[in-house]
Amino acid sequence: MEQLRNDIKTGCFKSSYLLYGDEDYLLRQYKHRLHDALIPDEDSLNDSYFEGKSIVPEEIIALSETLPFFAERRVIVIENSGWFKKPSDQIADYLPGAPQTTCFVFIEREVDKRNRLYKWIQKHGRAVEMKKQTEATLTKWVLGILKREQHTISKSTLELFFSHTGFDMNIVHTELEKLLCYCMDRPQITASDVQAVVSTQTPDHIFRMMDAISARETKQALELYGDLLARREPPLRILALLVRQFHILLKVKLLSREGYHGQALAQQAGLPSFIVRKAEAQAKRFRTRELLCALKQCASTEQAIKTGQIMDKIGVEMLLITCSEANFPAPQS
Repeated sequence: MEQLRNDIKTGCFKSSYLLYGDEDYLLRQYKHRLHDALIPDEDSLNDSYFEGKSIVPEEIIALSETLPFFAERRVIVIENSGWFKKPSDQIADYLPGAPQTTCFVFIEREVDKRNRLYKWIQKHGRAVEMKKQTEATLTKWVLGILKREQHTISKSTLELFFSHTGFDMNIVHTELEKLLCYCMDRPQITASDVQAVVSTQTPDHIFRMMDAISARETKQALELYGDLLARREPPLRILALLVRQFHILLKVKLLSREGYHGQALAQQAGLPSFIVRKAEAQAKRFRTRELLCALKQCASTEQAIKTGQIMDKIGVEMLLITCSEANFPAPQS
């Protein structure tokens, strides 16, 4: 990514770029930054955009062969073509001999690194992966924005903020803007500010749901489930997130048993440290066998839903009742 930033800064561009990955915020930001650097002054005559899997390669090639109109280059942006998963031999064959006056910018969510097109751009152009950011990177990013806006935040309050937002950069950025507007006249952002304006995301609801299950608070678990349904969260997605949380608790419990704690446990589990701290406390309320039984029950529920034996909404509701009325909480083991 540093090389891409340097290209934009210096104006020394490659003939082809591939921006790919699962961090939509970074993809969108760098797509616009690169595009604006390649096409100054909104030069629409030399700027073309194509999207989707129905793009006709011949049309792209014909456009590429057209000289730019009173400009240094023609820019062709191609998004979500699928050519980096299911190869387009025409484009892969054409790109090495394309005119130097044409710059290609490909935007993709998924790529196969064995793909001819990917290999050529990696070697002769610039292929840049936009990954989901780590806790440390997001913390640095958020603190940089706050410093620029002359605001401060404590470590515990920032962790509370992330527990509400999760680690999707789009959500983090949106909620941070809300928080800055709310605290416009006060430099110090407090926990009460976060609670007042930052929206809780689905993973936070799932964590609270797990708290209710472990405390055998069936009513609370069902109320949280109702909140998620009201947000139009599909029951199967809620089930998938419950499975993920049970897996996290089982992993944390087993690693704790092996002697891992604190930052070492977080690194071994591959999870943010504050999430691991919460999971550690939560995992202590379950026996290992109870977590395994809960995962088995989740699998049975998913199968029953997908085979039409039960409606998805009712299936997940029954799962919550079964888990929260089981023998929880449990002694540490």
